[in-house]
Amino acid sequence: MKIGELARSAGVNAKTVRYYESIGILPQPARTASGYRDYDGSYVDRLAFIRSSQRLGLTLDEVKEVLAFRERGELPCAYVHALLNTQLDSIDRRIEELEELRIQLKEIVSGTDLASQADDNLTCRLIEHSR
Repeated sequence: MKIGELARSAGVNAKTVRYYESIGILPQPARTASGYRDYDGSYVDRLAFIRSSQRLGLTLDEVKEVLAFRERGELPCAYVHALLNTQLDSIDRRIEELEELRIQLKEIVSGTDLASQADDNLTCRLIEHSR
């Protein structure tokens, strides 16, 4: 299949496919006699794997490493487990930060007298006084 067909099948655009090839996360495909890229079904599967990995928060470099394990005939499970644990820790930290931000915003909004918050420069002091 040509690049456009691959892109549609995988739910990405052709630029994404070209980019993935340029960084080595997708191998270079065979070429037709006229020079067009010629992809087989394994590329659809690989793109689906890449997209699934990204939805879990893995970076393209991390996905590339997982694929390298597979290409070397090694199981990447321990590596993936460590990546996912790191992702969980990051999400937990972000949730804590968002909860703190929510509390701060509620405090600002609940104690606001809008008429007294504007100054002569037409800015809003609510932002200037946040912690």
